[in-house]
Amino acid sequence: MTQSDLDYAQIAQQIKAWGKDLGFSDVGIADLDVSQHKAWVDQWLASDYHGSMHYMTQNQDLRLDPSLLQPGSLRAVCVRLDYLPPKARFADNILDPNSANISRYAGGRDYHKMMRNRLKQLGQKIQTQLPQLSFRPFVDSAPVLERPLAEKAGLGWVGKHSLLLSNPGGSWYFLGELLVNLPLPVDLPVANQCGSCKACRTLCPTQAIVDDYVVDARRCISYLTIEHEGAIDESLRSAMGNRIYGCDDCQLACPFNRSSELTEETDFHTREYFQQASLLSLFSWSEQEFLERLQGSPIRRIGHKKWLRNISVALGNAPYDPQIVAALQGKLEDCEKDFLVEHLQWAIEQQNSKKQLLASSPSRASQRLARIVQKGLPRDA
Repeated sequence: MTQSDLDYAQIAQQIKAWGKDLGFSDVGIADLDVSQHKAWVDQWLASDYHGSMHYMTQNQDLRLDPSLLQPGSLRAVCVRLDYLPPKARFADNILDPNSANISRYAGGRDYHKMMRNRLKQLGQKIQTQLPQLSFRPFVDSAPVLERPLAEKAGLGWVGKHSLLLSNPGGSWYFLGELLVNLPLPVDLPVANQCGSCKACRTLCPTQAIVDDYVVDARRCISYLTIEHEGAIDESLRSAMGNRIYGCDDCQLACPFNRSSELTEETDFHTREYFQQASLLSLFSWSEQEFLERLQGSPIRRIGHKKWLRNISVALGNAPYDPQIVAALQGKLEDCEKDFLVEHLQWAIEQQNSKKQLLASSPSRASQRLARIVQKGLPRDA
């Protein structure tokens, strides 16, 4: 069969069906022209909103022309995979300052390899029917503008918090792409439905969403606890609360997440030791325990020292407890002189300043967010 004889509309529908069979929550197809985003990317970088993520300034030609990543590519098959776990206990984590608040995408298995393998399987499945297919899967593995591509593929629209949103579906999902050399029909984008809502901007703890659709990573708790190396700006530490890896607040505030589906992937379910985990228990992990217990977890890549840095900040924000002070002082005595020392000392100072206040209540913003969560999350989340 020649290429001109192929029914690409039928092939596109078959690809979407195969994608669903592989467990993807949604599949769409986009062309590769993202050149209209160049001005926005240039302005974002010029404002230094990327912080220390210097890789964002590199390979702009690849970022703005995905076909350079896989010569001959004509389309991106964009996929979504839901990750919201059951029994996420968002409200409990928000209101209990002694518990560890970890972004819900990171409580289970790392998604990168899983999604890449499934995208590879999808490509191989297509190849059994179309041997001429050339493909390459991507899951955060190259300079790809994944949200603009997913938006073009009709998987949702980019919300004011800069994440992809869908209705129904919200934003609790991962994205991936399969570049292919097939002239498949493309899907139509969906309309932006954010309207006048600014809940994500209002409830961001550090006011990192500096304008609609613009995030200053230097203020974002996800960036500070994951990507950022060295010391965290002291002016932002108190606002971090008990968030030790990532932050879900902008997603929790979003009304579209009231219709989110719980994941069917058991690998994304929160690991047992993160269920109502106390800050002190996680702070006590040795480096060996950190590496062993977080095998296969996305958290493992930040390393033990940044793990302790993040928890130190959270312990400094917790109500006064002599056990916390003892744990911080014990770690300080064994610590080499580097950025971790600064955070341990800061946390001890914070604890000592609260000594006369044996209890503290969450901020009004946290209380408001907890009420939103209790009213709005899907049942069993």
